[in-house]
Amino acid sequence: MQPLSDKPYEFNQRDRLVQPPALTPDYKTSVMRSPSRALISIENTLSEITGPVFTAAELGPLDNDLTRNYARDGLAIGERIVVHGYVLDENARPVPNALVEVWQANAGGRYRHRNDGYLAPLDPNFGGCGRTLSDDNGHYFFRTVRPGAYPWRNLVNDWRPAHIHFSLSGQGFAQRLITQMYFEGDPLIATCPIARTIRDEEALRRLIAAQDRSAFVQFDSRAYRFDIVLRGKRATLFEDRVQGGKK
Repeated sequence: MQPLSDKPYEFNQRDRLVQPPALTPDYKTSVMRSPSRALISIENTLSEITGPVFTAAELGPLDNDLTRNYARDGLAIGERIVVHGYVLDENARPVPNALVEVWQANAGGRYRHRNDGYLAPLDPNFGGCGRTLSDDNGHYFFRTVRPGAYPWRNLVNDWRPAHIHFSLSGQGFAQRLITQMYFEGDPLIATCPIARTIRDEEALRRLIAAQDRSAFVQFDSRAYRFDIVLRGKRATLFEDRVQGGKK
């Protein structure tokens, strides 16, 4: 069986029916940076279908523990949580060795950033960033504290729901993803102009992590499950396996 094209490993194009539009006037800072002309679809080249390769040797032992990796003289303040899930492609196949980077506000809703002037205090034992790699099954996890909500200058009284920023690097640059994870049951999601740029309710629910009691750590941490789907590759299918792959 011949490949569908001369580039059998090209990544799928994004589904623009579920992706948020570039221009969303209620999200004020999107107005000036949104494209002024219609987007076009182009073929992937070698620069899109390849990417950097990461190994565990490049990570430190506390890189995935935000409760300890910035500690000066104690533990980070706040509700301790575990976040875990699977990195998959659009064909539900695991993406191993994906670099998962995270950053967030502290429990009071303040980032460790010189431009963050919110009145909440900084936590001397919380840096607010970390990283980890997905394993052979695409699974990842990290420890942190639940971030606080905070006000922002969009409209007069807009507040961001509690969220964690994610940056993922998969097996090619076309799989690069930057997104945010929200928490189940947060009432601020419904009124957040950034979250509401996603008009498909099912797509928005995929950004909300569900509490996962099976992963709770006794007398220590609650847990949330957040699965992430990166763009998949256009591989020719043959019976029940990928052409050229293992059964």
